[in-house]
Amino acid sequence: MSIKDKVIEIVAEQAVLEPADVGLTNTLEDLGIDSLGLVESIFAIEEEFDIQVPFNANAPKESDFDISNVQSIISGIERLIAEQKS
Repeated sequence: MSIKDKVIEIVAEQAVLEPADVGLTNTLEDLGIDSLGLVESIFAIEEEFDIQVPFNANAPKESDFDISNVQSIISGIERLIAEQKS
């Protein structure tokens, strides 16, 4: 399963949706994911990909990790995985 597909699966699970219902331009808010769901999604992503996401749940707007939409999250994770491998 690709990084994109796995992230969509994790986001869909938090939103209680089917992965097919999650679009790349959807925001987490669009999908009905609240702040607790966001934190749970980040934890699931960290565990799945064995990475540390630079995200502060207390100040999400000040985070270095872009969570503006699903594609931004996927791109950020791909970048973190690439950095970890190098």
